Order: sequence, then C-alpha cells, then structure tokens
Amino acid sequence: MNISSTPAVQAATTANQGDTPDAVNILVLKKALDQQASAAQTLLQALPQPALASQGPLGTAVNTYA
Repeated sequence: MNISSTPAVQAATTANQGDTPDAVNILVLKKALDQQASAAQTLLQALPQPALASQGPLGTAVNTYA
C-alpha cells in the first residue's frame, strides 16, 4: 500500500517542509542580531569616559553619569 499519494500525507509533508525555511530565516536573523549586539557593545566600550565637572554650577553637586 502506497500512502505517499494520499492528500493527507501530501498536505502534512508540505506543511512540514514549509516550516524549515522559516526556521532557517529565524536562525539567520538571530545570528545577525547577535553580531550587531556584539559590534554595538564593542563600540560602546571603546568610548572614553567623560571627565566629571569639578567647577561651576552644573554637574558638581550630583553625578548624573550612569
């Protein structure tokens, strides 16, 4: 008995194969986002720390740099 020609099996096979490209696309998207996050973190770490104000009315009473 050949069940591969039944419409139910063909529909299930087509639905299962349809999920694979979506899964691959999601995996590629996740990898791209991880790479972007890593690059952004590297750029943020490369920025110099600003000098704190030591004179004048602005920034001398409260350190607002976080």
